Amino acid sequence: MHPLAGVFAAAVTPLQADFSPDLEAVPALLDFLAGRGCHGILLLGTTGEGPSFSAEERIGIFQSALRVREMHRAAQGGTCKLLAGTGTPSLTETILLTHSAFDLGYDGVVVLPPYYFRKATDEGLFRYFHELIHKAVPADGFLLGYHFPGAAGIGFSPELLARLKDTFPHQFAGIKDSSHDANFARWLGKRFGSDLLVLTGTDSFLQLGLENQAGGCITAPANLISPDLRRVWDAFQWGEEVSALQGRVTEIRHILEKYPPFPPTLKALLARQHGFPRWPVRPPLEEVPPGIVEKVAEEFVRSSG
Repeated sequence: MHPLAGVFAAAVTPLQADFSPDLEAVPALLDFLAGRGCHGILLLGTTGEGPSFSAEERIGIFQSALRVREMHRAAQGGTCKLLAGTGTPSLTETILLTHSAFDLGYDGVVVLPPYYFRKATDEGLFRYFHELIHKAVPADGFLLGYHFPGAAGIGFSPELLARLKDTFPHQFAGIKDSSHDANFARWLGKRFGSDLLVLTGTDSFLQLGLENQAGGCITAPANLISPDLRRVWDAFQWGEEVSALQGRVTEIRHILEKYPPFPPTLKALLARQHGFPRWPVRPPLEEVPPGIVEKVAEEFVRSSG
């Protein structure tokens, strides 16, 4: 099994009232997630509002998150894997962020393709990732491509995936697949088997992904339902029937999908259900109106039994 296999939360980013990162709150949130079944945590992905922060702010958040390893090791006797979202349209900035994450001891990075350039060719994208891996990913480091064409407007074609994996068989570990495409999930398993680490970004596809040799998931709802996701993952590893467990996860995912985008909704529910501060989201995202918070909370609690 790949070292990065398992259940990962795409963590929200705690913010202060002036929209600056709340660096003191980051370790406590991550410790909460690590204690609820997550094998690891992704910082500054889509759910973490990654593209809304400067390189300096991102590095500050990466640094503050390191404290979770001490906290979780002391409290639970385990470790917490950390992944850093480092993709930007700027190759120079992406190299800087990726290099910084590995220098800090992160277990891997998750990298969007340069999303401003939506008509980039496979050759151009290969050159981008070739330079990035060559200059910023150590020989024993892991990079996951972030395949989210619905949001980024650009993704990883089958040909590009195969070329990157052939060229960097260790460093290009695989992808976070947020395409929400069941046929693509099946194709990945058929084409690459377990050679390419696939972590699905769609909770309702976790069973499907695992049945097609995916290694686990990185999801936004894991901020709230990581225990359920971990039960699916564990049961599958033990060879048990997981359909009923997956059905519960799928129901909750579908509720949350009715109230996009995820970051403000998840922050509101974390505050309501788990006592965290009601962290704001950075513009252009907007807060969830109080009435909507009440409605989604009621649906969420009802589905949770």
